[in-house]
Amino acid sequence: FYPASPRYAGYLPEKEVKTLDEDILRVAVFVNEEADKMEHTACRYGISVLQLHGNETPDLCREMRMRGFKVIKALGVETAGDFRMLPVYEKSCDWFLFDTKSKKYGGTGQKFSWSLLRAYRGELPFLLSGGIGVEDVERIEEVKENEKFAGVDLNSRFEKVPGVKDTGLLIRFMEKLKH
Repeated sequence: FYPASPRYAGYLPEKEVKTLDEDILRVAVFVNEEADKMEHTACRYGISVLQLHGNETPDLCREMRMRGFKVIKALGVETAGDFRMLPVYEKSCDWFLFDTKSKKYGGTGQKFSWSLLRAYRGELPFLLSGGIGVEDVERIEEVKENEKFAGVDLNSRFEKVPGVKDTGLLIRFMEKLKH
């Protein structure tokens, strides 16, 4: 729901999203959006998780949790020092999403050095993002050794065009990851 994104979903009919299978966790991505607008959009689409990719404060994250949403706070990673800012978010979010640091708000399709995750000492579980492809399954297995690893955020390498996933590629990736 970030208008500048090639994956912008604000044009989708609410019914299409709301009627998805109950087991599908609906996540909405926002960048520097106001609390009321995020809540309004999430309620319209039946979304329960907000993924925040901008300069959102811990107070805003906490407010959205108080409004009944789960919150994923994205952080661009370039050096181990980038983890120093995370403690102020620990009580305000449910997960962190570690992505490649960029001047843009996510979506670079590039990997950061996953070895930096050894420096993460936080309490919250994290999702891994940034240029992940089918060829990364073995490296992800290494990251999974971190007890705070919660999963992966897959995007550009699994798309036919922005916003349209290649389901065959996703299935191959998930099957490789399971084994």
